[in-house]
Amino acid sequence: MYFPDFDNCTSYGGIATQGDDLKHAMEMAEDALCLALYSIEKEGKEIPRPSKTSDIKAKPNVIVNLVACDTDFYVKFFANKSAKVNVTIPLWLKEEGEKRHVNFSQILQNGVKAYLQKQKSLR
Repeated sequence: MYFPDFDNCTSYGGIATQGDDLKHAMEMAEDALCLALYSIEKEGKEIPRPSKTSDIKAKPNVIVNLVACDTDFYVKFFANKSAKVNVTIPLWLKEEGEKRHVNFSQILQNGVKAYLQKQKSLR
């Protein structure tokens, strides 16, 4: 699998992958595309516009196909590292939470996720 639109836009050159059969190759292509798009977004570079399949000149016996991917899902699933965040809350709230064995990290994560989802729906 080869992505002609990405020849010069990634720090490691173009994107290419393969698979044991067509289904596996498409799965690998989706993974490779998500990784490349994630890297391009993280580097602050512009994502190239996809070529029209009719404009791609393929050799005989070569399939031209579109590959879709969800970089939001990819990041949540594969780049899910934890980061330490320092927050300030009132002392009484901290003490009451500790008495009740509150998982402050989980509550903060849930709250931030809910906030981001609400912001996304407002756009």
